[in-house]
Amino acid sequence: MSSSPTPRLTRRGFAFGMAGLTFTAACGNGVGNSNANMIDARVDATLNQMYSQYPNTVEIGQKANGILVMPLVTEAGFVVGGGYGRGALRINGVTVDYYSAVKGSAGLQIGAQQYAHVLFFMTQDALNEFRRASGWTAGADVGYVVRDQADSIATDTTTLRTPVLAAIFGQAGLQIGATLEGTKYTRIIP
Repeated sequence: MSSSPTPRLTRRGFAFGMAGLTFTAACGNGVGNSNANMIDARVDATLNQMYSQYPNTVEIGQKANGILVMPLVTEAGFVVGGGYGRGALRINGVTVDYYSAVKGSAGLQIGAQQYAHVLFFMTQDALNEFRRASGWTAGADVGYVVRDQADSIATDTTTLRTPVLAAIFGQAGLQIGATLEGTKYTRIIP
């Protein structure tokens, strides 16, 4: 009976991963930019793009208790990878907090990609839980209304009852299959 080898994180793999994170940080996603006005301008542009490209998100945005907009998330990896982005939480159209999104991954991967994503908090409880957490991590329970391949999913009463909905769009790069699972969101002061 043979067993398959278990992947190990070696120094070389760690070095490649750290190089990927460095590349990620250098891709113009607001790292080192402490300007709240710049983040808000990017959030406005991202919402305008999403609402015009995916009209089903307009109703969702109107019914959401809060919307977290990450205008640009950059992911890169070679065996070990990571991602980073910055954005803003809006309630009733007004920015109330700024957040960073950080994602790490290991496994068979190579490449880089950039995309925008928006989280719609459809219940007050989901929004409160997000805001109270010192670091909230997206899980498998997030429902998608725009998938990574830009497929729109119809909004119906069942979809609108999901506590957290997500839209991922505007992908550019060589990796395929952007998801939010494992992404950690942390409040920041820009």
